[in-house]
Amino acid sequence: MNKLALYFRLIRLDKPIGTVLLLWPTLCALWMAQQGVPDWRLLLIFFLGTFLMRSAGCAINDYADQDIDKFVKRTADRPITSGRISGKEALGVAGVLTVAAFCLILPLNALTRQLSVAAVIIAATYPYFKRFFAIPQAYLGIAFGFGIPMGFAAITDSVPVVAWLLLVGNVFWAVAYDTEYAMVDRDDDLKIGIRTSAITFGRHDVAIIMLCYALFLLLWLACGWYLGLRYWYLAGLLVAAACAVYHYTLIRARERMPCFAAFRHNNWLGAAVFAGVVLDFAFRQ
Repeated sequence: MNKLALYFRLIRLDKPIGTVLLLWPTLCALWMAQQGVPDWRLLLIFFLGTFLMRSAGCAINDYADQDIDKFVKRTADRPITSGRISGKEALGVAGVLTVAAFCLILPLNALTRQLSVAAVIIAATYPYFKRFFAIPQAYLGIAFGFGIPMGFAAITDSVPVVAWLLLVGNVFWAVAYDTEYAMVDRDDDLKIGIRTSAITFGRHDVAIIMLCYALFLLLWLACGWYLGLRYWYLAGLLVAAACAVYHYTLIRARERMPCFAAFRHNNWLGAAVFAGVVLDFAFRQ
């Protein structure tokens, strides 16, 4: 396998689920802040920035976990762990992608640029939270939802309270879907001492996942209603709630592959919420 193909694997170009889970809340925030369709140039900046930062985060994550991934069945063949690229190469890739992402937002206002620095720090430090933080998925939720305050900042040059509440809601969603993901690796993580929400929650994992889905949907319902979103938005949230119920049917037996399927299906949950936002503004015009 040539180097370029290995770099593509490093940044998960073959696994876009992480990018879309970052993208849905970011796009929702842009529509909410604009109260309709944002400028196409802003959409392009955030779309490319989301892809670049998620890719950089994957490279940093694999660098941080290179001595751990070899003990986990799902990650043992990753490019760094398998020795096909070096840790320095991974950091180089992450650095180039981060600089490219920062260049994208240079035309935006100062507040957005300042928030981007915080976003980079959060993304770079997340992999190390698994060493000591009992629920690192909550920190991931901040990283995966930071496009929300950045989106509001880019359009309104401010970050209102409602944007931070949307971010809190996104944290609950991330805890739900990333706990499903962590359930896949729970046996391996227990052996090597990595801390995850799937381990911390123990036998209450399924119940807490469903509670997190409920809190996410309720917070986003309240925030959307405050911003003037009504029935199409409510319909999107109801479809998202149906997706969450479907995830329950997949994870209740705690089997590896159904849990992984539930994690991946969160793409459709996020898409349903975004569709509700778009349709509500579209039919309001």
